[in-house]
Amino acid sequence: MSRFFKVLFHIILKIAVILSVALGALFVVYFWNLDQKLLGWAYTMVNRIFDRKKQDIKF
Repeated sequence: MSRFFKVLFHIILKIAVILSVALGALFVVYFWNLDQKLLGWAYTMVNRIFDRKKQDIKF
């Protein structure tokens, strides 16, 4: 029975470590607004690509 509890403990420990790392990463992204910074950078890159040409709309 002792081996079973060791294996179970290691599985639970791995799950706890994975969840802690995921929670820590989400906290860092939220705390430093990294998602907004990344989206702001992507928005300016897309605007640079598509706003390069002058638009001449003729009806």
